Amino acid sequence: MRTFAVVGHLARTDGTFPLEDLPGSAGRMDLLCRCVRATLFLSHGLRRDAECRLLLLGPPDPPRIVRFSGERVRSLSPDERSAGSLMRKALSLPAGDLYRESTPGVEVRRGTLADLMDGGPWAVLDEDGDDLRNEGHPPPCFLLSDHRDFTTEEEDIVSGLPRYSVGPRALHADDAITLVQNELDRREAGWR
Repeated sequence: MRTFAVVGHLARTDGTFPLEDLPGSAGRMDLLCRCVRATLFLSHGLRRDAECRLLLLGPPDPPRIVRFSGERVRSLSPDERSAGSLMRKALSLPAGDLYRESTPGVEVRRGTLADLMDGGPWAVLDEDGDDLRNEGHPPPCFLLSDHRDFTTEEEDIVSGLPRYSVGPRALHADDAITLVQNELDRREAGWR
């Protein structure tokens, strides 16, 4: 199972945001929706062996984790609005310490960065990391930040993890996920 987890520093933690303003009043929810697409979608189908976890730290009630499972998700289209709608529905539920399913394959819970990284092993996608193409066996779980850098507290949590880069320039989180998926697909197909 490939897992991509993204920290959304401004992303709203309730289901009241308008789908027409995912970049603004939803706290850059557009970026997180694109990460869901990059993690789960193929040209004509879904990656059933992947999941996307999102740590939402914006107002009014952080922290929340929303998890999309490619194995079980239904009613998800590749557009931002579709993922945003499913997130809005998940965030409308009361959340506790355990995942609660809002729709098939979409779950929500309260949780911290440490909770988000349950399972593993993990690596951080970082523009200053080692070239992923030179890594023989990268872990199946990758952590990214949104358009903001990790905070000092977050860096303390991830400081011992390996760091990989997908190229010589900084990319959007969803593009980095796409490139990692492509690299791992190529390896699985024997194209390396």
